[in-house]
Amino acid sequence: MELEVIAGSLPEILCDSIIIHVSEGAMIPGGTTGAVDKALSGHISEIIRDMPECGKYGETTVIHTFGAIGAKHVILLGLGKQSELTLDKARALIAVGMRAARKLRAKTVVTTVPDTGVAEDCQTAQAVVEGAIMGLYRFKHYKTGKEDSPAIEKLVIAIQDGTKIDEYNEAMRLGKIIAESVNYARDLVNHPAQYMTPAKMAWHAAEIAQKYGLELSVLDKEDMEKQGMGALLAVAQGSVAAPKLIALKYAGAPAKPEVIAYVGKGITFDSGGISLKPSQNMDEMKGDMAGGGAVLGAMLAIAQIKPKINILAVVPCTENMPSGTAYRPGDIITSMSGKTIEVLNTDAEGRLILADAITYAQKLGATKLIDIATLTGACVVGLGSFYSGVITNNREWLAAVTTAAWQTGEKMWELPNDEAYLEQIKSSIADLKNSGGRPGGAITAGLFIGQFAGETPWVHVDIAGTSDTDKNKGYNLKGGTGAGVRTLIQLAANLGRL
Repeated sequence: MELEVIAGSLPEILCDSIIIHVSEGAMIPGGTTGAVDKALSGHISEIIRDMPECGKYGETTVIHTFGAIGAKHVILLGLGKQSELTLDKARALIAVGMRAARKLRAKTVVTTVPDTGVAEDCQTAQAVVEGAIMGLYRFKHYKTGKEDSPAIEKLVIAIQDGTKIDEYNEAMRLGKIIAESVNYARDLVNHPAQYMTPAKMAWHAAEIAQKYGLELSVLDKEDMEKQGMGALLAVAQGSVAAPKLIALKYAGAPAKPEVIAYVGKGITFDSGGISLKPSQNMDEMKGDMAGGGAVLGAMLAIAQIKPKINILAVVPCTENMPSGTAYRPGDIITSMSGKTIEVLNTDAEGRLILADAITYAQKLGATKLIDIATLTGACVVGLGSFYSGVITNNREWLAAVTTAAWQTGEKMWELPNDEAYLEQIKSSIADLKNSGGRPGGAITAGLFIGQFAGETPWVHVDIAGTSDTDKNKGYNLKGGTGAGVRTLIQLAANLGRL
């Protein structure tokens, strides 16, 4: 979608649809809304008076202008109470407004930047672009028929101060890069497992590396054997699809010793293995690589934004399948770190592949670690679908991650790192066991991974509840959400400024 910022009178701009913001309880339109209202002979004022609910959060009301102004339609978009408007709500609202415009078959849409009261107008403009592009996302790779509504071709943001056009253009450019990277991660998650194999994940990583000049290495099974990646190989041995481990490096500050590792779980299909999952909803397990998808999506944006920081992306990819060669409950496996692991449940596989990936990231020079994974159903039970769970061994590093999450509107909640929980993952016949049972399952799973981080600052992010959604809401559409992508991008940008 093409983006443009212009300084001009809103009623005079030629377009298909104008999205106008209406606050709940505001009876007299002001500012740019007032100008459009005047051009429409007070029609907006009449609607607000007769239908005050049009200002409620997320409400849309369509006005056909019949040539009275440059736009064919005016879409009144309810902001809710002005005092409660946040940057993320503005991001979600424009997604609703843009989908309403698409239903009207609009090709060109004009809007303004709402006053959030908590951010500069250029920041809000970036959020508006993010919300618009993410909110219009459609996964149509396997659709054979025509879309009911054509794609919107152009979004114009109208401003009053023409001296700030360059600032707005830069903010909108960043917003487009970020949103398209989120949508890229969504595509990876939404593709079926027959397409999104470990080899295909590696292919996508190679495509990013080639286009943006990143350093890439991909380990195959023989390479993993040489590295002693017994945990990753154990999970992979039940599948006919060969495992891959992706290492993608962005060197934004080659003179600096610090290397931030983004480690994403890449289970391209999770049947549970010998500890087979129930058949109901097993189709959703094509998305068990959402952590790996988030890391690749973030790297796509980072390569374009170019922060002055070194980022190492490590994505271990494999299927978890039952077969005559699959690993079994009761097996003892030796990880790359040398730690031995008793397997109690083959469906607790994500922590195993992440254990070797984290060890490998440290071998490649990682000085700080963040892993992101659809790790546990226990996290979904505890936090639902609105918050990702986080756990850490370093308060300062956690603060950096959660600050980035807050800046982007992605919600995270800290889980306790208490040594008492470690008793649940101690084994009587190996160093660790891969399941601590149901009590505190999200915590013990995270702490299992933490045993391989050692003293390196580490944050674990469990996106099991936030990586997909079953309905359209705001800028998230049914299917993969791209959870974590914006946080990882923002984290790199923040660190690059230090």
